Amino acid sequence: MFEYAFMQYAFIASFFISLFCAVMGVFVVARKTAFYTHTLSEISFSGASFAIFAGLSPITGMLIFTITSSIFVSLAGRKMSQRESSVSVFSAIFIGLGVLFLSLSNKQSSYATSILFGSIVGISRDNLNELLILIAIIGVISVLLFRKLKYITFDPAGSAYNSKYAVWISLIFLILVACTVSVTAQIVGSLLIFSLLTIPASSAKFLTTSVHSMIGLSFVFALFGTWMGLYLSYITNWPVSFFITIIEGLIYGVSLMIAKMS
Repeated sequence: MFEYAFMQYAFIASFFISLFCAVMGVFVVARKTAFYTHTLSEISFSGASFAIFAGLSPITGMLIFTITSSIFVSLAGRKMSQRESSVSVFSAIFIGLGVLFLSLSNKQSSYATSILFGSIVGISRDNLNELLILIAIIGVISVLLFRKLKYITFDPAGSAYNSKYAVWISLIFLILVACTVSVTAQIVGSLLIFSLLTIPASSAKFLTTSVHSMIGLSFVFALFGTWMGLYLSYITNWPVSFFITIIEGLIYGVSLMIAKMS
């Protein structure tokens, strides 16, 4: 299996994506923004479609569309109800744009399938380098903001005394989530991003209460799902995203059962 370069690239990419999803996923679950993440996955589809239409790299279009929508959502209002309404509007608009760009690009249906359900086994060396550079940049920003983000996430009452500070951190967090969605789409596609970004973190939440333990356990769950999914896909020739979502779903079910029994 590892004699093929594309499988080597796939395992390397999935390792770093799982690590980053573990970190961001814990905060997504804690801040109850899973709905926003799901909508961003639809917006990323529109971005990738636009990139194909414009002759750009799909991840470039995803970043442009998801980051732009994150900024608009953040400016739309601080209340969750206001943000959810804005996200719903953006989601409808961007899905329509995605269908339009894809139809105008005159590409085959395989392009749409690749965008929606991922194509990690098709990652080239250039794609991997692009992915790792992006993850490194996002990772540095995440490390610098980790303590402040943890503070406003797990101590909202205390952070309320410095609302301006909290607003800016929340805006950067939404942008980081947008970048995470764009990166994760390389594995599971734009429609199934939440399977890596929210399910491992939700599973870890049932088994531990420490933030660092949640991140570590979430990383183990995400990495196991992606690597096992790659292996099963290789031997069966079935879609990688199918195995990843099934494995993560089983992990979630087992974690829920353990939490209820304890």
